[in-house]
This record gives sequence, C-alpha cells and structure tokens, in this order.
Amino acid sequence: MQLPKGTIEPGETPEDAVRRELLEESGIDYRGELLPLGTLDRECEAGIEGNVLRHAQLWHLFLMRAPAPLPERFEHVAMGSPEEDGLVFSFSWLAPDAPLDGFTMPYVNAIARVRAALA
Repeated sequence: MQLPKGTIEPGETPEDAVRRELLEESGIDYRGELLPLGTLDRECEAGIEGNVLRHAQLWHLFLMRAPAPLPERFEHVAMGSPEEDGLVFSFSWLAPDAPLDGFTMPYVNAIARVRAALA
C-alpha cells in the first residue's frame, strides 16, 4: 500500500508537482486549495521499495478537500511516467481510525500528519 507521490520536475513547485502526480496516479484533477502539512525527511535504503541506490528524499505533504464525494473504491491506469505508464492502481480511502498495518514507516509518518490536521 502506498500514497500517491512522485518527483518534482525541473521548474515545478511542490504544489504543481502534487497536482500533476495526483492526476497521473489517480486520475483526480484537483484544482482547489492545498493545505501544506510540512515536509518529511526520508533516507531511502537501497534494495527497498524499488530503490537501486541509497538516497535522501524530501516529502512535501499537502491535504486536499474534495469539492464533491469521490468513489469509495476505484481504479486508475497510470500515465505520464515511463516507470508507471499502464500500471493499474486500485484506490480506497483510509478510515481515520484504521490500523496502519502494511504501511512502511514513511507512510505511517505521512498519514499521522494528515490525521493530526484533520483532528
């Protein structure tokens, strides 16, 4: 399990990148306000989650509020990235009190930020 995420392209702001990645990976074209939730530092280990080399990452986190209800579950065929083009992502929403079994620590930390913002 993972959250939609990706890389900031040259000349792109974190806000522009989150909108683009959300569209590419979920099909959601969100144009509303983004609430910044801060940045997480992450050291990616080689050989984990598809990482070939150990490297540092900065995760810029944002909260979006959908203007209308979204489906409880849906699928989307990824686009826009050679590594992900054609992958089928299956989405479901995480309940506020759902256990985080299956998520790695960086995702647990990101979800904790979202939950704190919603509390």
